[in-house]
Amino acid sequence: MKTRTLIVAMMMAAATTTMLSSCATKERAINRLERFSYELRDHSAYYDLDDWKKAAEKFVDIRKDISKHELEYTSEQKARIGKLEGKCAGYMSKGAKEGIFDKIKGFGNEINGILKGILNSITE
Repeated sequence: MKTRTLIVAMMMAAATTTMLSSCATKERAINRLERFSYELRDHSAYYDLDDWKKAAEKFVDIRKDISKHELEYTSEQKARIGKLEGKCAGYMSKGAKEGIFDKIKGFGNEINGILKGILNSITE
């Protein structure tokens, strides 16, 4: 009888541990997304092209983590995820747009300098 009680107790403990582990893992994915949104909010204005590539890879990794638990999330958690993803997408699109314009402006200045150099060498 004692052995049976011990086995049942161990099975319940294992089941509880598995459930808590799953809850912690799915919540951890949401927390990663939230921290990432804060990271983008606070630092993306200073990102260069390499930083944006890393940010995109990190976002994909977080999305994969979240999608593993898609069926386990409550409607409130899904709403939170959607809001955080929207924030991240907004920061990323704004940063990409500004980064592209800066690159075009810089490239335009470079071309302008090259043309002036060519014209100066021709007229000298």
